[in-house]
Amino acid sequence: MSQNKFIDLACDGVKGLNPYQPGKPISELEREYGVTDIIKLASNENPLGPSKKAMQAMQEAMQEIQLYPDGNGFELKKAIAEKFGFDLNQITLGNGSNDILELIARVFLTPADESLFSQYSFAVYPLATQAVGASMNIVSALPEDNEMPLGHDLAAMQAAISDKTKVIFVANPNNPTGTWLKAADLEAFIAAVPQNIIVVVDEAYFEYVQEAGYPDCSKLIVKYPNLIVTRTFSKAHGLAGVRVGFSISHPDIADLLNRVRQPFNVNTMAQAAAVASLADDEHIAASVASNSAGLKQIMEFCDAKGVGYIPSVGNFICIKVGSNNEKLGAAEIDEQLLRNGIIVRPVANYKMPEYLRVTVGTKAENDRLLKALEKIMNL
Repeated sequence: MSQNKFIDLACDGVKGLNPYQPGKPISELEREYGVTDIIKLASNENPLGPSKKAMQAMQEAMQEIQLYPDGNGFELKKAIAEKFGFDLNQITLGNGSNDILELIARVFLTPADESLFSQYSFAVYPLATQAVGASMNIVSALPEDNEMPLGHDLAAMQAAISDKTKVIFVANPNNPTGTWLKAADLEAFIAAVPQNIIVVVDEAYFEYVQEAGYPDCSKLIVKYPNLIVTRTFSKAHGLAGVRVGFSISHPDIADLLNRVRQPFNVNTMAQAAAVASLADDEHIAASVASNSAGLKQIMEFCDAKGVGYIPSVGNFICIKVGSNNEKLGAAEIDEQLLRNGIIVRPVANYKMPEYLRVTVGTKAENDRLLKALEKIMNL
């Protein structure tokens, strides 16, 4: 590929960026390999799909699709406020929670500042940081033999805070590792961060977590006004395709985020679907139960076959399928899975080349994946 002729015109931070690589779409696999009957276990989507109430709400919302959406998102903010016990002026709506992360970087980071986050954290943290020209302070994760393999080392993160640190990103649970932080540990970390540094706790997988001691960090905002909690409707709510998320924060922070938020960033159907989904506790409960059973199914298979994995509380799990001492590495196993019509997520871009991240599917989807792995890996 030839050198980009316009690279010198770009902002310094953008010059070194590599675009985010999403999970391979089903249509792309069909085109490339000519396979059918494909299952996608690559992007941590809800295999049960969205709530029927959300689907109905979107169909009704289509009747006004010629009109701009409510730019303030009043009904959705009201539903979030009532569901979680916050004021409307503490809520910022995003085109997915990724949008919120970008807003945070735009508001609080300059080329003179740095963001701080753990190694093996969500790929959007460095993207958002670099896009505004800020520096990154990437802290080494916990070792692979820790009870939270490759998870956040909060002590090391606290020690790494410098005069340049302006924003700290913490994912709980973390993507792609699936590891999590306990309430007491995370609050102690937040309490130790100076109040002039923004702490972002990314709770994209909040609804799925059943682990005792897992915190709801939104409850800590009243004590720590420099805390922002982000959540999404893309995971347990099954609304990844319409793009809607939100943050909860001190009203003064929400005011700043809303100053740079694009008008109409959450579309009409997304807002309607999210309102309806928040009211459908039964669907969320079914999604969580399905995920818990699927995680158990995959981990029991790995335990029985002697395959390594990182314990997870999200709707995905990293399986250690390849190493330099084995005949097939993770990339080769991924390739064979694709040829069998199974899309998972290689995480070599996270510097985890021996792992494949697998979204927890339905029992039938998990069965198909595990049978394919058994055959490919000769287990």
